[in-house]
Amino acid sequence: MRLCKVGASFVVLVLVVAISMQWADASKPASPSYARTPQRFARGKYLAELAHCFDCHSARDGNGNQVLGTRGAGRVLPAEESKIPRPHFLVCPNITPDRETGAGSWSDVQLARAIREGIGHDGRILNKTMPYWNFRYLTDEDLASIIVFLRSIPAVQHPLPKRDLVEQPVIDWRPEVQPPPSPSDATETARHGEYLVHIGSCTGCHTTADAQDRPVPGMLFAGGRVFVRPWGTAASANLTRDPSGIGYYDEAQFIRTIRSGRVGARALNRTMPYPLYSHLSDDDLKAIFAYLRTLPPVQHRVDNTEPATLCPKDKNRHGFGDRN
Repeated sequence: MRLCKVGASFVVLVLVVAISMQWADASKPASPSYARTPQRFARGKYLAELAHCFDCHSARDGNGNQVLGTRGAGRVLPAEESKIPRPHFLVCPNITPDRETGAGSWSDVQLARAIREGIGHDGRILNKTMPYWNFRYLTDEDLASIIVFLRSIPAVQHPLPKRDLVEQPVIDWRPEVQPPPSPSDATETARHGEYLVHIGSCTGCHTTADAQDRPVPGMLFAGGRVFVRPWGTAASANLTRDPSGIGYYDEAQFIRTIRSGRVGARALNRTMPYPLYSHLSDDDLKAIFAYLRTLPPVQHRVDNTEPATLCPKDKNRHGFGDRN
């Protein structure tokens, strides 16, 4: 009997120690779910540029450039950018490793779920401005790589208010702006381009929307979505192979445009994150171009050098709108 009592006491002691350790661990940084390797860091940095994470999650100056020292620190989106009427507002959170105001206390699993499933670390459903509806296509390894890279950036203490929305979001995979799947006879290069186009969320900008921010049917990649930013107002370009789009581009012209941010003598508006895409490899840019070439042509003239006029196709006002 005495042995039984000693054994029971030992079990209780073990449980007390285990619970104490669990409470102690709660104050420590979350243990990593993904191994931190140089390969994942490099790949994650590359993909974070393609996904233009820091265009949203960093402060930007009047010219559209990232403000030094704010990378990943988050910001409150202006109404012109979020399309959320005042006094309500949307917040791009601080995703730096700061434990008080950023993502430093989130587990890798929580961060992964936010990126790919649209569920925040606190269980809230994210607004569709966060393109989880495209990031869900990330492979497990690429998702792990992005998280490894985000964990490596400098922690920035930057408190932000909680979002204030008119309506609470619901999970929205936005099927109406999903790029059409590659044709069955598409090359492996074009299929790879399709994957990259998802990660870059190209449809979100290059598919025009109506006054309720709903994509216009039949206008995938046809441009005309109007962006109002401090550095200027511009409409996105038609990326289809129609003559009114980029049908006259060849592979070299496409790469040159992304690298330089210019089409001939004309500069692209900074709303287009070409400084980030310019770091993509030639092979990846060729793959994106190959995929764009598989898209159905859509006749839709858009020219930001011309006065804005009403377009009957998308009901927006942009250059050459009255010629559609």
